[in-house]
Amino acid sequence: MTEIQATTPREAFELLLAGNQRFVSGAPAHPNQDATRRTEIAPSQRPFAVLFGCSDSRLAAEIIFDRGLGDLFVVRTAGHVMGPEVLGSIEYGVDILGCPLVVVLGHDSCGAVGAACAALEDGITPAGYVRDVVERVTPSVLAARAAGQVQPEEILAEHIRHTVDLLLDRSRVLAERVAAGQAAVVGLCYRLADGSARLVASRGLDTAVPTVS
Repeated sequence: MTEIQATTPREAFELLLAGNQRFVSGAPAHPNQDATRRTEIAPSQRPFAVLFGCSDSRLAAEIIFDRGLGDLFVVRTAGHVMGPEVLGSIEYGVDILGCPLVVVLGHDSCGAVGAACAALEDGITPAGYVRDVVERVTPSVLAARAAGQVQPEEILAEHIRHTVDLLLDRSRVLAERVAAGQAAVVGLCYRLADGSARLVASRGLDTAVPTVS
């Protein structure tokens, strides 16, 4: 499979969407998954996107976007909640590896979002470090409800948008890249039943310019 090398946020985004469309249609191309690719990237990596998604087992990035070895720099946590390690990993992908696109990937029926909603309703939070995950999702649920958004898909979309904004607020490296037109951050919502990913948030995608190496 021959394709362009993604050097701009828009090109990277279109590669992802094209791969997702192949996955949804049941005709994946399985690019960059052979021995030749394995040998080619052994000395170094240059992924075209950072994917920060939920750890849900049904959200395997390279499968649902029909990509292969060396294509995506993947960071995953339950409910795509972030801490210093996540921010550092994403900054590594953008600043060191040169990824022009950062994707926040959420999905319907997210356990972390559901637990945060339940905790607000009954006042009971999970034990252990799961509580920390729930507490980090709670502001998104509160913001959605304050805006009159009470449906599960509305709350999920708000959580994805909140994560996108939080990334840019907390990471100066990422914010500067987006401001300079060298990177973009998008939020996608994945549907478990049909495998489709739709855009719910975009920062810098339409204003980015080609990077100069």
